[in-house]
Amino acid sequence: MSKLIHTLTAPLSKLLLACALGLSMTATAAPANTSQHATLSKSSPVFLGEGGSYPFSEAVRVGDTLYMSGQIGFKDGKLVKGGVKAETKQALDNIHATLLKYGYQKSDVVKCMAMLTDMDDFADFNDVYKATMAKPYPVRSAFGVSELAAGASVEVECIAVK
Repeated sequence: MSKLIHTLTAPLSKLLLACALGLSMTATAAPANTSQHATLSKSSPVFLGEGGSYPFSEAVRVGDTLYMSGQIGFKDGKLVKGGVKAETKQALDNIHATLLKYGYQKSDVVKCMAMLTDMDDFADFNDVYKATMAKPYPVRSAFGVSELAAGASVEVECIAVK
């Protein structure tokens, strides 16, 4: 029996050794001209705007990506009246203003996150969102939350890329 095992494993061992050596040579071979390989560089974040009396930045740019703080339906320092539709419209207008301020457009938005204090308002939120944003729509998440700042019904946070 041991002679049979040796007969079967000896060629297999040689084959595995040959494959391992071949992989080793492939993995260790250095290219003749390394200047053709891309160099990765890290962009430092640039913190933009201020949150007023609140401890956050309006947006942060890293490379060509703009990460925006969440926006609620504030206008002139107060929450707009009219419920979730009015608040959603104002929040999206605030996002648009932030985009323009830093050289971006709505079409640069790739991701949004919506937070609603009442998921029964989801259809009304979507009506305003569809009327304000354009196809192709950014990817999006929506969450039901128990409370938002200043008693808001909705908050929207987006990421844009040039």
